[in-house]
Amino acid sequence: MKEIKIVTGHYGSGKTNFSVNLAVKAAAEGKSAAIVDLDIVNPYFRTADFRDLFEEKGIRLIAPDFARSNLDIPSIQFDVVELATDEDCLIIDVGGDDAGAVALGRYADDLEQFKDSIEMYYVINQRRYLTNTAEEVTKLMYEIEAAARMKHTAIVNNTNLGCETTLDIIEQSRPFAEETSRITGLPVKYTVYPEELVKPSDKSDVFPAKVYVKPVWGLTQNA
Repeated sequence: MKEIKIVTGHYGSGKTNFSVNLAVKAAAEGKSAAIVDLDIVNPYFRTADFRDLFEEKGIRLIAPDFARSNLDIPSIQFDVVELATDEDCLIIDVGGDDAGAVALGRYADDLEQFKDSIEMYYVINQRRYLTNTAEEVTKLMYEIEAAARMKHTAIVNNTNLGCETTLDIIEQSRPFAEETSRITGLPVKYTVYPEELVKPSDKSDVFPAKVYVKPVWGLTQNA
């Protein structure tokens, strides 16, 4: 079945790392996969930074024209219908907040024909500034939807403190994610755990993730 996964969230929520993991997971399952770096706002953390990894895994990458160069020009062109048709799994990593979601809005009409195959994930991280409460992340989610002209289908709880993440930090965030789910009416699809912290569990939402995105200036938070 065709899979289109759109990933949005606040700056620093960890959406890029989650997107990379989705692409690697799809490839590991034998699916043809493509990932679109639609983040034309943040020059620091981009899926384009993992070009070598994607080539190794056979994942097709579509990135801004000047990604990984000294130029930071917000320019990207691609045929979303072609990608959605040709690939088993298409992942779109959207820029942070409503400013980044404007770029996704350009493709909303084209994506409408694939609406039954789309999952639009809203990645939340309680340990990030301006997203400490369910009310804060809900307000931001609606702003992103307005800019993108698309509706989210699920929440991804990616609460973390980068390399300082512990099981307690993740478990303590579950009520926050559940309250966000209650307010928005959206299910919590995944709770992301660094793969080294995953233990046998009866929780059905556990998503083991490898930490690909690492800070470039010594901070502990992910992009």
